[in-house]
Amino acid sequence: MDPYVKKQIKNNIATIEFFHPSHNSLPSSLLSELARAITSAGEDDNVKVVILKSGGDRTFCAGASFNELVDITDEETGKQFFSGFANVINAMRKCPKFIVGRVQGKTVGGGVGLASATDYCMATKFASIKLSELNIGIGPFVVGPAVQRKLGLSGMSQIAMNADEFFSAEWALQKGLFTELFDTTEALDEAVQQFANKLCTYNPKAMTEMKTMFWRGTEDWDQLLAQRAKISGRLVLSEFTKQKLKGFE
Repeated sequence: MDPYVKKQIKNNIATIEFFHPSHNSLPSSLLSELARAITSAGEDDNVKVVILKSGGDRTFCAGASFNELVDITDEETGKQFFSGFANVINAMRKCPKFIVGRVQGKTVGGGVGLASATDYCMATKFASIKLSELNIGIGPFVVGPAVQRKLGLSGMSQIAMNADEFFSAEWALQKGLFTELFDTTEALDEAVQQFANKLCTYNPKAMTEMKTMFWRGTEDWDQLLAQRAKISGRLVLSEFTKQKLKGFE
């Protein structure tokens, strides 16, 4: 199947789904589409709640596209690539509607950042997480603020430094990234839909005010994440990282 970002609106719920045949990794084109879809849903008066999900029944998101990382040859291109994740996280932060995350499987790197930027995230028991950036010579700089906001500095530093290991969905639940775990994707989907339906019965203005309250203190993220993207864009050009990336070609 070809990569896609789809948005469907039904009963005041916007369901945004992304897919890539390479374990739902996210190249620049998909990141741009995802940011636009989230912003559009936030601006739509017919939408009260947003569900963010990925296609397929295994990996939620494998993070950055390694094919694009390998092709980066200058700092500006690197900054632009990592800004893709910054733009999606900022779109989620600014969206005036609650975003409910649906994580059906493993998630890596930037995918952990997406899950962290949702307002309420449910997952299956198979949804282990990993921040693998340090392993290839960079770091979770762009997604770091979102991950730290959910896991705390201690939790974020654990998965950022132990970059080779997957941390279990149960660990992520205990740290506050996930709110509930389910045995099957079917049970997850049912719970996500029920929760979104319930949110739709609440006062939209109250939910918008609550979202603003929850994200208080992140008003500088446009500049912060741009600075972090610049750091990643510089590091991806290092000889260490270039050698590491060759192993993935």
